[in-house]
Amino acid sequence: MEFAIIVVIVVVVFMFISLTVKIVPQQRVGVVERLGKFHRLLTPGLNILIPVIDKVRVNHDLRIQQANVPPQTVITKDNVQVQIDTIIFYQVVGPEQATYGISDYVYGVRNISTATMRQIIGKLELDETLSGREKISTEIRIALDEATEKWGVRIERVEVIDIKPPLDIQEAMDKQMKAERNKRAIVLEAEAAKQDMILRAEGDKQSKILKAEGDKEARIREAEGLRQAQELEALGEAKAIEAVAEAEKARIQLIREAGLDEQVLAYRSFEALTEVSKGAANKMFIPSNAIETLGSIGAIGEMFKSKEGKK
Repeated sequence: MEFAIIVVIVVVVFMFISLTVKIVPQQRVGVVERLGKFHRLLTPGLNILIPVIDKVRVNHDLRIQQANVPPQTVITKDNVQVQIDTIIFYQVVGPEQATYGISDYVYGVRNISTATMRQIIGKLELDETLSGREKISTEIRIALDEATEKWGVRIERVEVIDIKPPLDIQEAMDKQMKAERNKRAIVLEAEAAKQDMILRAEGDKQSKILKAEGDKEARIREAEGLRQAQELEALGEAKAIEAVAEAEKARIQLIREAGLDEQVLAYRSFEALTEVSKGAANKMFIPSNAIETLGSIGAIGEMFKSKEGKK
C-alpha cells in the first residue's frame, strides 16, 4: 500500500508539473486559454500555467511554411483545358487571429488560391498562360494577401510549378517549335551567307582601294624623283655655265692685265680665220663687221715684221 501511494503521489506530481511548466522552442508560440477564453501567448522559453484552469489551445510555427496546392484543371479564354501546379509560401504573423479567425487557414489558403487561379486563367489565352507564370503568381499572391490579412497569415510567395496543356496541344506546340527552329536555322544560315558575301565584297573593295592608293603613291614618288633629278640636272648645268663664265671672265681679266691691245687681238682673230680657211669647205662667209678688221690686217702684219726685224 505504501508503495502504491508513493507511486500515485509521484504520478500526480509529474502530471502537475507537466501541466504547470511549459517549455516552448524558438520560433514557436502557444495560444493559452483560461476557462475557455483566450488569455495569453506562450513565448519561447519556460512558461508557468495554472493546471486545469489554463489550457494550451494550439501551438503555431512562426517559420515560413509551404503549402502544395493540388493540381487544378482550369479552362483558358480560348477554351483549352490546362493543368496547373502551384506552391504557396506563407508565415503566421498573428497567432491569435490564425487560431480564432479561421478554423483551418491552410485549407482556406488552398481554396482561395484555386478560385483566384480559375478567374485569372479564364481571362488569358493559352499562349498568354504559358508565358505568363510571373503574372499569374503575382495576381494569386495579391488575392491571398487581401483574404489572409484577417487570418494572421502573410503570403510570402506563390510559385506556378508547372502548366500542362492537353496532349494534342503539346504535340502541335512541339511541331510548331520544330518548324520555328528550322525557320530560324535557315534564316541564320542565309544571314551568315549574306554577311560572308558582304565581308568578301568589302575585302575586295578595300584591296582595290589600297592597290590604287599604292599605285598613286608610286606615281607621285616617281614624278617627285624625276622632278628632283631635273632640278639637280638644271642646277648642275647652271653651275657649269657659271663656272665657264667665271673662267672666261678670269681669262679676259688676265688678258687685260697682260697689256694686250686691240691690234694684237685682231691679229689673233686673223690667225684663227686662217686656220678655219684650211678646212675642206671651199667657201667661207665673213660677216660684214669683220671687213674692217681684215682691212687692218696688212698694217698689223707690217707691224709684226718690223718688230721681228728689230729683234
